[in-house]
Amino acid sequence: MTSTSDPRAPRDLRTELESLTTEAFRPELADIDRLPTLDIARLMNGEDATVAGAVAARLPEIAAAIDAVAERMARGGRLVYAGAGTAGRLGVLDASECPPTFNTDPSRVVGLIAGGPPAMVTSVEGAEDSRELARADLDGLGLTPADTVVGVSASGRTPYAIGAVDHARGRGALTIGLACNAASPLAAAADHGIEIVVGPELLTGSTRLKAGTAQKLVLNMISTITMIRLGKTYGNLMVDVRASNDKLRARSHRIVALATGADDKEIEEALTATDGEVKNAILTILADVDGPTAARLLEESDGHLRAALDARS
Repeated sequence: MTSTSDPRAPRDLRTELESLTTEAFRPELADIDRLPTLDIARLMNGEDATVAGAVAARLPEIAAAIDAVAERMARGGRLVYAGAGTAGRLGVLDASECPPTFNTDPSRVVGLIAGGPPAMVTSVEGAEDSRELARADLDGLGLTPADTVVGVSASGRTPYAIGAVDHARGRGALTIGLACNAASPLAAAADHGIEIVVGPELLTGSTRLKAGTAQKLVLNMISTITMIRLGKTYGNLMVDVRASNDKLRARSHRIVALATGADDKEIEEALTATDGEVKNAILTILADVDGPTAARLLEESDGHLRAALDARS
């Protein structure tokens, strides 16, 4: 496969990087390596404290994007993150947390990183510069208009992320561009542009720091609030948690207890009757129904526990 790399000359790229807020040099920190460790830690902590405010300034844009994602996913669509380097790794991380947290099929939330799985632990040279690689990765998923593609890039200029968004729009999918610089090509290319401007990094150009933190916060919001909208929670309880180990089985028991106030014996009976499905177990207790009836009520309510309880009352 021939790679379509960024055609700009090295000098042009250097000039462009110098114009980015995330790449700006901070002369007041030029002697940071001379400071005591505690002072450096205080500086980093102070920098990190500014990230939440930068995210707060873009909450309306984030909320609008989430509502659009939830609407598509309610129709059977998928959520796909696409990025390179740290941005790509954060997308893969967020996607990988959805099955154990919300009992989603692994195919429903997908993380694509330029260079594929090896890029999770090592640099894959040139991968982030390839728009064609992004197109090939998305074509491998069989992208449809019901899907959402989130391009993630601190600079907002990474060819892989922009290529993913451009290709997804061409396929009729919903697109979101998450960047950490203003007036970014990535945000401009997407249906929903989200620019979290966190300012220059403590270490010049090290966007795994504040920019990475900002991206993680926004991806947390996108996946978590989308799952809330899809009925994957009951209040603030993870009622679709997948009990795949002892810790999660204990958590499942506790969630049923918090939701119902039932005693241990009744909870264990409910979980046994529903094959460990927390949402179903809660419904059997609160609505006083058997396991098959709980499953039917939830299916009729599109998996929303609160709606199933309302229908039963």
